Amino acid sequence: MPFMPDFDDRWADAPDFVLGITKDIWEDRGIDTLLRYYGPDLVVRSPASVIKGNAGIIAATKATLAEFPDRELLGEDVIWCQTGEGSFLSSHRLYCTATHEGAGMYGAPTGRRLAYRILADCWCAANGVHDEWLVRDQGAIVRQMGQQPEDWTRALIAREGGPEHCVKPMTPATDMPGPYRGWGHDNSWGYQLAELLTRIAQAEFSCIPAHYDRAAELAYPGHVDANGHDGADRFWMALHAAFPDATFEIDHVMGMNEPLSPPRAAVRWSMLGKHAGWGMFGTPSGAEVYIIGITHAEFGPRGLRREWTLIDETAIWKQILLATGRV
Repeated sequence: MPFMPDFDDRWADAPDFVLGITKDIWEDRGIDTLLRYYGPDLVVRSPASVIKGNAGIIAATKATLAEFPDRELLGEDVIWCQTGEGSFLSSHRLYCTATHEGAGMYGAPTGRRLAYRILADCWCAANGVHDEWLVRDQGAIVRQMGQQPEDWTRALIAREGGPEHCVKPMTPATDMPGPYRGWGHDNSWGYQLAELLTRIAQAEFSCIPAHYDRAAELAYPGHVDANGHDGADRFWMALHAAFPDATFEIDHVMGMNEPLSPPRAAVRWSMLGKHAGWGMFGTPSGAEVYIIGITHAEFGPRGLRREWTLIDETAIWKQILLATGRV
């Protein structure tokens, strides 16, 4: 019997499905399986772009594999909740390794060996993915190639044909509606993480020492590993200082408590506001910026024990550069 109606017997559960089709598509070169595993009208939203339909997704997949032919996607975790009798929403965390061996959106091949993470939310039903939100650590990729995100993004705009023709980042104006309209599910660990992120966004940075373990292990954009209260404070302070009046929204919340794993949570969130302060993105530009972020966390006896948060720094720089004309 399948674990849910209309899913193949091959899959033992939701994590097995999500990680299994990821391996089928990328590492086993089953790009054609996108026609089976991805809905024909699937919307894939990343900070860099919004793509609808299998044709664009298949083209992007082939381009990525041509540029990174040995790309490996290691599934670190899948946090999920059932959204109906035959559907679920998963948030999975991938640790990716690859060698930049081909030309593509990252420029001429550098031969550099890369390691970075991806966080992705997928709504799945009828043996396929039908809605997706994905955040890739572009800052890590670019830096490991020896460039800075601002400079690389400026060059990307030129490669894409300039400000008028380049691919536009995801914003509320470029987003597309998909079939999943849910907010998550009722779980105390998800609510705890959502409340913590909201309080930090409201400048209550004192909640970090109050609710993070002193030895918390932290992973942030740019493939940055940090530890403890100071590491969390530095990241979140730099981000929110750059957008001091931005509206912070919780877009999706999930939590899990299952055998052999600590309590954990996944929260997708967004920010909309002006780049009006000093912080993560340098001199205030006044540009209106939209940010999509995903955070995973694990909890222990002394508070938040591990955190993984991703935003796409290059998508933010693209909005700043296009708004200011500094291209």
